[in-house]
Amino acid sequence: MKVRAAVLHEMGASQPYARSKPLKIEEVELAPPGRDEILVRIGAAGLCHSDLSVINGNRPRPMPMALGHEAAGEVVELGRGVTDLAVGDRVVFVFVPSCGRCRQCASGRPALCEPAAAANGQGTLISGKRRIKLNGELINHHLGVSAFAEYAVVSRLSAIKVPKDLPFEIAALFGCAVITGVGAVVNTSKVKPGSTVAVIGLGGIGLNTVLGARLAGARQIIAIDMREDKLQLARQLGATDAFAASDPKCVEKVKAVTNGGVDYAFEMAGSVEALELAWNITGRGGETVTAGLPNPTKRLQLPPVQLVAEERTLRGSYLGSCVPMRDIPNFIDLYRSGQLPVDRLMSNTVKLDDINEAFDRLASGETVRTVMIP
Repeated sequence: MKVRAAVLHEMGASQPYARSKPLKIEEVELAPPGRDEILVRIGAAGLCHSDLSVINGNRPRPMPMALGHEAAGEVVELGRGVTDLAVGDRVVFVFVPSCGRCRQCASGRPALCEPAAAANGQGTLISGKRRIKLNGELINHHLGVSAFAEYAVVSRLSAIKVPKDLPFEIAALFGCAVITGVGAVVNTSKVKPGSTVAVIGLGGIGLNTVLGARLAGARQIIAIDMREDKLQLARQLGATDAFAASDPKCVEKVKAVTNGGVDYAFEMAGSVEALELAWNITGRGGETVTAGLPNPTKRLQLPPVQLVAEERTLRGSYLGSCVPMRDIPNFIDLYRSGQLPVDRLMSNTVKLDDINEAFDRLASGETVRTVMIP
């Protein structure tokens, strides 16, 4: 079938994207779903820094590629072998499908699924197949999803069934922003009630980290960002303190209000400078966690003696260390009970044709979560 999709042909386009238009809205040929695959009508797709990282070249991927990974939609066709979904079901996409058989999946860490990591790096579905063509040439899939489109063919392993009455624009957020931010708190770090937490970088993932810290019972939640409007939103969502990242006395101020540093510092900005800040405000015996994805050429320098003498921990968090089949339904239930108000993070909605301009706003920090509705 012919569908419209946002295709990136080259990374590293200059800004503003409204002028350079790195994402071309093209009519592509979408093959029918193969075995263990589904065809989904896209209901909504969130614009995430992980998409922006591919556009600007910080996250190198094979080109050309149909972008978009945080999304929700309605199943319209089932491939052979799919028996646990029905046409009309609503699903949230997961950008790391888990095979269930590799060493990492078998140890309860599906976010690190080895076949999925290989497929995502190669721009294919987990089966190794590509289902999109443009002018007869195969187009790469973004993280097995490619959701900036009217329809997508994905592996059954890339979809989690969700309630039919959950609006698409809310459901989409659970595919990346929620599981990455909240998951980093409750899964990766297992933040204890009464802890002190700092979050550096208050985009969609960072603000979900604030929500996760509140959910976990942190007694002090410190929000850090360059923008005052995001600091204000973080306060509204449960942050007890807020500081400007540009303040040269930021580290000193955080240590003053926490009596020496926080128990957990989460870097969600995707920059080495933010990670250094997170490390510097972590107290003795504390944990510094990053879910950011800076350019792979960047390097971090730390005094190793602190790791030993202060029993410090530095760790990464991918997909919020989530088990999506377990965590996405649980997080949705928490949202519906009012304990996880992720709807307050939505900035605005855009149409597919306006996606380049929307990425300009994301890159400048103007928005928290813009959602594309085809």
